[in-house]
Amino acid sequence: MAERVKDLASLQGVRNNQLIGYGIVVGLDGTGDQTTQTPFTTQAMGNMLSQMGINLTADQATKLQLKNVAAVMVTANLGAFARPGQALDVTVSSIGNAKSLRGGTLLLTQLKGADGQVYGIAQGNVMVGGAGAGAGGAAVTVNHLAAGRIPGGATVERTVPTALGQGGYLYYELAESDFGTAMNMVSAINKAMGEGTAQAIDGRRIALRAPDSADARVSFLGRVENIEVRAAVAQARVVVNPRTGSVVMNQRVALLPCAVAHGNLSVVVDAGQPGRGGADVQVNQDGGSLTVAAGASLADVVKALNSLGANPMDLLAILQAMKAAGALRAELEVI
Repeated sequence: MAERVKDLASLQGVRNNQLIGYGIVVGLDGTGDQTTQTPFTTQAMGNMLSQMGINLTADQATKLQLKNVAAVMVTANLGAFARPGQALDVTVSSIGNAKSLRGGTLLLTQLKGADGQVYGIAQGNVMVGGAGAGAGGAAVTVNHLAAGRIPGGATVERTVPTALGQGGYLYYELAESDFGTAMNMVSAINKAMGEGTAQAIDGRRIALRAPDSADARVSFLGRVENIEVRAAVAQARVVVNPRTGSVVMNQRVALLPCAVAHGNLSVVVDAGQPGRGGADVQVNQDGGSLTVAAGASLADVVKALNSLGANPMDLLAILQAMKAAGALRAELEVI
């Protein structure tokens, strides 16, 4: 199936920038930080009050009991082409021992980039999900209350220059390096926009000859990013997550003849004909063994192993053994 250029690649130089800031949330209902264990909350409050003309002595500052205040980290994502005055969503996360941020208000917080410059200002009421009443109000479900969001809670104060192409060329970068997909994309773009418009630099980057004026470039990219491209067939791959027991594979995975013994489980991939009754996978429930016809689906093998009581670590060990023996014709990735 064909995919659009914008789904397979991104435009070089058009990127997001992460912002971060330290702030305080006030107005909590006794669920804030225990200041005896989080001295930075007391220090932040003292600094804020001093800026407003209220000066506390060192002894007074150490005796503050701020159960309605929590120290937080504020994060935001500054998108490409953002301009001053634009609103951004922010995420507010507790860094102390506050029990909940529900009902709190974030005070004016500077959001800085990696270069230390201020790119935004955040303030507003924190919206915390995860708490709600059950049917009839009889039951209350409480999940994670130490983080929340403020939709449109930040304002952009400084823009990040975005260079859209250099020397008359624009560059697309594939999400994954693939020479076949790169050539298919070049062919599709040249067919739609004219021969010589695109050329592949390597397995990831594609150069496009673009118009000189900004308006013409925007129109040009609007057409290019919606061109449909047939992606090359992906490399055979098996992804295993031993923590959750998830095993994901694509359609290119194949098995070659082999025999694997793991504890009381055994797997035999036979090079001969499919098993009795035309089945590619034969399960022996009593002996804990599998007989698999060569070319059978790995999904059927994993399903049969699960029926024998194999746990995620058993699956991982068997797949790794098959890979080491050269019988699993796929890349094995453990996440």
